[in-house]
Amino acid sequence: MSIWAALAGGFVGTLVLTTGMRAASAFHLTRIDLPFLLGTAFTSDRTRAVALGYGAHFVNGQIFALLYYAIFTAIGYSSWWLGAIFGLLHGLFAATALVSILLPLLHPRMGTPHTSAPDVALLEPPGFLMLNYGPSTPVVTLAAHLAYGAIIGGFTAWPG
Repeated sequence: MSIWAALAGGFVGTLVLTTGMRAASAFHLTRIDLPFLLGTAFTSDRTRAVALGYGAHFVNGQIFALLYYAIFTAIGYSSWWLGAIFGLLHGLFAATALVSILLPLLHPRMGTPHTSAPDVALLEPPGFLMLNYGPSTPVVTLAAHLAYGAIIGGFTAWPG
């Protein structure tokens, strides 16, 4: 296991995750746009938000790859299937606590379940399992995170 393999896996995994989520949006399986969601935390300019969001998403992908690596190192084992399990747990955390509960509390342009009518929010809150962005959003999100984790696990398990 090497940290470089984990970072490379994090980059490739984030590419796959982001591309999969974007494709799911293009095929109308979900309305979530993770880069836009992240970018609007920094700016109200919609074009800049997407660019900033992609950057933030790739940085987050590297941070989570390092977290996966730390766990793999601590237990002394890594594999694609263990990475997939971590990805599933990561996706469940993201869909239930991170994006559904914490992000609306911290995001300056996102509504909350308590936003009143006179308040104008750029984004609607995702809701539990991000269901406000479509009924298949949880499945798409979990599948993308499962792939992300499997890629990192596979890269770190690669002999070399």
